Amino acid sequence: MNKDTFTTVSLAKGEMNIYDFGDIRLHAYKTNDPISNEVFIVEKNGKAVMIESPCFFDNNKELEEYIAAIGAEAAGMLVAYHGAGGSCFKDIPKFSTRNAVEYSESGGGKALIDNFAAAFGDIFDSSVHRITNIIDAGKTVAGGIEFIITPTDEAFDIEIPEINAVYTHMLGHDCHSIIAGAGHADAVTAQLRGYIDKGYTLILTSHYTPEDLKDAETKIAYIEDLKSIASECGNAEKFKIRVNERYGDYSGENYLDMTAGFFFA
Repeated sequence: MNKDTFTTVSLAKGEMNIYDFGDIRLHAYKTNDPISNEVFIVEKNGKAVMIESPCFFDNNKELEEYIAAIGAEAAGMLVAYHGAGGSCFKDIPKFSTRNAVEYSESGGGKALIDNFAAAFGDIFDSSVHRITNIIDAGKTVAGGIEFIITPTDEAFDIEIPEINAVYTHMLGHDCHSIIAGAGHADAVTAQLRGYIDKGYTLILTSHYTPEDLKDAETKIAYIEDLKSIASECGNAEKFKIRVNERYGDYSGENYLDMTAGFFFA
């Protein structure tokens, strides 16, 4: 399966890119919302398990209607880095680790939710998902599908063995990412090298369409370059100027601002 081998269904607002693995399908929901969210649905034997949820009310409704239209039962949701959108499929089992619950209810995730609520107003679903199943590292089964959970500092990553894919928060080979200083840069590159060593077919992230190991290599080079540029600059403004000189076609300028703030706190 190649990252570019999919069929597309256009929806009223977003679009669904469908990867067919035979007995199991991956639906990648490009929400086209103001913060470029991507939501993933793993479908097998008539049951659908979501990885994250939308966080705008119109996308919530669109996703619920799509699951109904394909004739699948919404069998669960894994809530990792995106705790908002709690009204989406509010009565199905929802799985999360303890640290991810804390992140969304009282930590950095909650701060982001509050900021988005202030920025977008009534169209944004600021309610936090009510977690019914606390999960730990290792194997978790939802809707008859096996997932491998790996806790991170904020939440958790998810391996989907049946399709040789992994989900993490951010990648984006041609957009800026939030890199919280040199130590975090080393941790992210180590994580990406781990993906390369394991040979994943697809890398799924919350703000980008599915990517592959070539994209991971591109991201590693970018992050290592960020560290080098930061070591040569004395302040955040010089850092951003230098980065934009090299990566002027990258999207996510707000993420670059946050990265600069971390490197030059």
